[in-house]
Amino acid sequence: MVYIHAVALDCALGAKPQEILANLGKNEAPGLTPDSHWLLSGEPLSFGHMTGILPAIPENLAKHQSRNNRALMAVFNSEPRFRDLLDHADLSRVGIILGTSTSGSEEFADYIHGFRKGEPDPDFRGEAQELGDPSEFLSAWLGTTGPAYTVSTACTSSIRAIISGVRLLEAGMIDAAIVGGADTLAKLPINGFDALQALSHTRCLPFSGHRDGIAIGEAAALLWLSLEPGPIAVRGFGESSDAHHMSAPDPEGEGAEAAIRGALQMAGVTPDAIDYLNLHGTGTKLNDSMEAKAVYRVFGDQVTASSTKNLTGHTLGAAGAAETALIALLLQNPGSVLPPQLPDAVPVDPALPPISLVSRFTAVSGSLMMSCNFAFGGSNAALILGTD
Repeated sequence: MVYIHAVALDCALGAKPQEILANLGKNEAPGLTPDSHWLLSGEPLSFGHMTGILPAIPENLAKHQSRNNRALMAVFNSEPRFRDLLDHADLSRVGIILGTSTSGSEEFADYIHGFRKGEPDPDFRGEAQELGDPSEFLSAWLGTTGPAYTVSTACTSSIRAIISGVRLLEAGMIDAAIVGGADTLAKLPINGFDALQALSHTRCLPFSGHRDGIAIGEAAALLWLSLEPGPIAVRGFGESSDAHHMSAPDPEGEGAEAAIRGALQMAGVTPDAIDYLNLHGTGTKLNDSMEAKAVYRVFGDQVTASSTKNLTGHTLGAAGAAETALIALLLQNPGSVLPPQLPDAVPVDPALPPISLVSRFTAVSGSLMMSCNFAFGGSNAALILGTD
């Protein structure tokens, strides 16, 4: 069994565990604010901003200059347990597996903008925009020499990075894994989603009949995994790749269902054993429809479920790690409060199967929780964490 020994997260809900849980319980996200900087049209939309202070990249690692990498430094530093674990580890046996979909793309866009104006940044280095750079940077900064690589499968990137870390540990290739991911706000993906007409121009309302798209957010999250017994276990995971469409999910959610059932099978539990289900719940018409169908076929209306993307924004490649970190914090803090999925005046879409969405402020407890993520290209993953 693989266990989680340290967790850190920075997102629109906050940058410290108790701050994150307190804001979640109040249905507030200090970092979710209007911003006109990102869309080419200049239209102000709500974006989820990280709330922590980001440190500077060390001068000897200047070629890795990116907001993503600064965010990874910040979350590592925010949890003292990471440094303590690292200080007692064989650095040649520590793996680093991260997920991202943007890496340093915003810094590259800034460089191109300056270049076109005849003012290129002389300090810009191309390495930071490479998808493998977050793992390479974190390994160089921490001095680890074990496997270090990045997974980039759109919105399942970092949940698959966690699963990769579990597999490396179970295969005996490493003794510990630092897993997670980071994606920060960048014009390229934001305007790409706008071109797909996937952005909400009102308010992100997953599973509502009024939903009109996603709110983009940024986040960074890290988890320390090892085979040594710890407070939270990775009880099971499931993955599938249905390849239904490059940018649209299978409308029946069969790939999503396969991933969910795979996680339950590996964990050796029945659906009713899950105490809380963190949904992918992006707020688009297609995702929420297919996800509700998949969830209803597996769980019926018996398992408490909600999406947190109305508070954090959709953090793209970091979503899997951010939401896994969130359920880990919920498991560590029994009785934490989940907010209602939708405001009182906003009804659930009556066309959706009647899954058990959180309808009022609810204290959640229990020993088993699941998080699901689904991505472009039909990439699907689900992960179960437990405290027993």
